[in-house]
Amino acid sequence: MSGMNIKVTAHTLPQALAELGDRDPDMAVARARAGEPPLRRRPAGFATLLRIIIAQQVSTASARAISSRLDKAARPLTPETFLALDDHALGAIGFSRQKVGYGRGLAIEVSEGRLALDQLARLDDEAAITELTAVKGIGRWTAEIYLMFALGRRDVWPAADLGLAQAAQHLKGMKERPDPKKMMELGEAWRPWRSVASLLLWHYLHEVPADSKGP
Repeated sequence: MSGMNIKVTAHTLPQALAELGDRDPDMAVARARAGEPPLRRRPAGFATLLRIIIAQQVSTASARAISSRLDKAARPLTPETFLALDDHALGAIGFSRQKVGYGRGLAIEVSEGRLALDQLARLDDEAAITELTAVKGIGRWTAEIYLMFALGRRDVWPAADLGLAQAAQHLKGMKERPDPKKMMELGEAWRPWRSVASLLLWHYLHEVPADSKGP
């Protein structure tokens, strides 16, 4: 079975965590202290991708609040129901002017067939990222998060994610927070399960505060 066909699932997650722990004792420590991370899978499609755009550069709480208001205003959330909301309505929901533009652009690309989200599963990771980032407002981080959570890809590594860098610094006892280049170097040890390494590091950061003592 090719690597692209092996997904992160409830079945493969324990195997992946075990492999990561065998390869890197620090990952075994993270799992022992924080427990098994949740899968955090989301349905593939427009609504999930739009919610990831909403989450760009805002707190988790703010993103959830905006998404909740959007779900009430657009039922179901599709490109057509989103485009039916005017700028005033989207502003009241919590969209910035910039994200109104990004959301409308995404909705138009999907509704007119230029971005075929249902075809991404046939592409390898880099090709899928290229397709997604051709749309204004979708950077590499947004594309990577979509591949991880909507498509279940197992070896995606969002090296520019601040939370991952904080977690790696904490877990590895590093004096400085690693930059994206250093994060790419760290991630090499965790192939082909870098998506699972990401899940574990985020979970570790949430469950084990940086000032906590070891067991």
